[in-house]
Amino acid sequence: MHKGTGALYREDRCGCTVFGTKQLWPFSYFAAMKYKHLFFDLDHTLWDFDANAKLTLQDLYGTLKLEERGIDDFNRFYRQYLEHNTRLWARYRNGFIKQAELRVKRMQLSLLDFKIGDEALAQEMSRRFLEMLPTRNTLFPYATEILTYLTSKNYRLHLITNGFEEVQHHKIRNSNIHHYFDQVVTSEGSNSLKPNKEIFDFALAATGAQKAESIMLGDDLEADIIGAANAGLDQVYINHVNKSPDFKPTYTVYALKELEAIF
Repeated sequence: MHKGTGALYREDRCGCTVFGTKQLWPFSYFAAMKYKHLFFDLDHTLWDFDANAKLTLQDLYGTLKLEERGIDDFNRFYRQYLEHNTRLWARYRNGFIKQAELRVKRMQLSLLDFKIGDEALAQEMSRRFLEMLPTRNTLFPYATEILTYLTSKNYRLHLITNGFEEVQHHKIRNSNIHHYFDQVVTSEGSNSLKPNKEIFDFALAATGAQKAESIMLGDDLEADIIGAANAGLDQVYINHVNKSPDFKPTYTVYALKELEAIF
């Protein structure tokens, strides 16, 4: 794998040589020949969950007067929420808890970090959060541009998301990206969750796609990348936070614009 002038390159698979060295071709040469269906994750990949959650929690912090209830540091509260949310989503993904428990418990635990044991408040926060969050529309930089670019190249775009059905559809409509996707496959609609093979099989059947012409793009190494690999799909690891994974995806990018070098 090599870097050229602003684009990624790989060695020619046919072994052609130029001046005694292997010819280098852009990744996009191979992708254009191979892939037809691009399956995107949504949260943390295109839709900036952390930024949108922070805006929503800031609104709740004010309207529910959480400072008066004992939460004297919003930033700490937000960090605790993200920590609990990440851990509970992993438990949900692995089948240890149900959707309803996830929704409320992330609020309960965040409140308990400030010694607030108020079940009614946690329920109210959960309800309002789920109403408000999907109305947010902060996307990662270049999200709309890359979707436009890929559509112009005649790729068929789809979503595979572990998010809740109604919530995810609201997110993509309010972010004005719904029209880019042919199919939106959720954990509720497929009765499965990434990284389970069944949700990828469901997505392939729903779109009429073949594995060899399909690729998964996402930020979560376990759910998106390893899950897709185990289902027989190529993957693009969208590594927004510059992690050092111990698994080697088919491709890795660090910003959405870099997808242009692959496709």
